[in-house]
Amino acid sequence: MAYTEKFQAMSDAAMARVKGVHPAHVDGLVAAGAVLLDIRDKEEHDADHLAGSINVSRGKLEMNIEAVLPALDTQILCYCNANNRGALSAESLLDMGYVNASYIAGGRLGYRAL
Repeated sequence: MAYTEKFQAMSDAAMARVKGVHPAHVDGLVAAGAVLLDIRDKEEHDADHLAGSINVSRGKLEMNIEAVLPALDTQILCYCNANNRGALSAESLLDMGYVNASYIAGGRLGYRAL
């Protein structure tokens, strides 16, 4: 998918700021208590998602996340299909005071490729 230059620049900046978690480490982190946060739209989530994930779309993340995950120290692994929306979402969570927000590098596709 082709992205606008500004969107890609924002995504690149978020990926530089936020920790990307290798897909091979996801299951271990989830077993230790990390929460999988699927930030794709509901239709995307319903079509295929990582088992046990919570769905809060990127467009409503800042409005709804506190009701779903009130503890600011929760380890959160944001993901989308690849990288961009996951990294942007993790960056937003950090800006909101969540201290353990990261994104799955490669997103759902990277995880499924294991």
